[in-house]
Amino acid sequence: MAWNVFKFCTALRALGSIMILVVIGIVGFSYYALVVANYGPSLFLGGFDSLLSLLVLALFHFLLIMLLWSYFSVVVTDPGGVPPGWRPELDIEKSDGSQEYTSLTVGDSSSHIVRYCRKCNQYKPPRSHHCSVCGRCILKMDHHCVWVVNCVGAKNYKSFLLFLFYTFLETTVVAISLFPVFLVFFTDGDSDVTVSPGSLAATFVAFVLNITFALSVLGFLIMHIMLVVRNTTTIEAYEKHTAPNSPYNIGRKQNFEQVFGRDKLYWFVPLYTEDDMKRMPALRGLDFTSRSEEESEPLQSL
Repeated sequence: MAWNVFKFCTALRALGSIMILVVIGIVGFSYYALVVANYGPSLFLGGFDSLLSLLVLALFHFLLIMLLWSYFSVVVTDPGGVPPGWRPELDIEKSDGSQEYTSLTVGDSSSHIVRYCRKCNQYKPPRSHHCSVCGRCILKMDHHCVWVVNCVGAKNYKSFLLFLFYTFLETTVVAISLFPVFLVFFTDGDSDVTVSPGSLAATFVAFVLNITFALSVLGFLIMHIMLVVRNTTTIEAYEKHTAPNSPYNIGRKQNFEQVFGRDKLYWFVPLYTEDDMKRMPALRGLDFTSRSEEESEPLQSL
């Protein structure tokens, strides 16, 4: 008998709450190793050591604030649910419910198939998918992330990308800053760096954790940068064998703006301006400009 993986959805919800504590624990442990055990005391040594410690601590705390801001923005922000009673802008009738979606097409793209979710008992907008963990359809769903106890969708995807970005920078800074002390672990006591055995052990573990997260997050970040450039999602990328060319790929600049907005001052913070939210329906996850629509606009103006 085949396994039904969706039976584990309840366990994933519980695991997500634990993962938040894990993230806070890793951040707290890294904070102790870098600030309390090493660079905090160095502030009072004077000279170059004090200046270096000040620079490291300032950069560390700035990145930490941005990391936590982005992280909890992903956690608490609704990724975007289908509005109650939403219907496509066509006079169509619902199927008999025997299938998850209808086969009626809108326009000339397979991505514009009008779909009906029998679990939510409502129509599904383009690029939306049903999440069995959240128990609802998510607009422009990318994936369900247990690390944030939430789906990553249209309204919190930018925050998720910034969380990856600042996590990579933060863990890299911590790893580089702790590297000189990490080397002491392998010396015979003839190093110029003096540190207690307890602090040395904490530094060793913190270095290994941060270099591991930096390398793993880097690969994940590169993958999502490629998805943004192509204006696609993780789910759509796995489904590309049915639609190899994303119909929503309208150019790198516009693809980027559909995630980060047009105001450059807000690109690196998990917020959007009111103007961007009003002028760019894609940020709300319900209206996306496809390549065919982009190409037809010049023809209509002739």
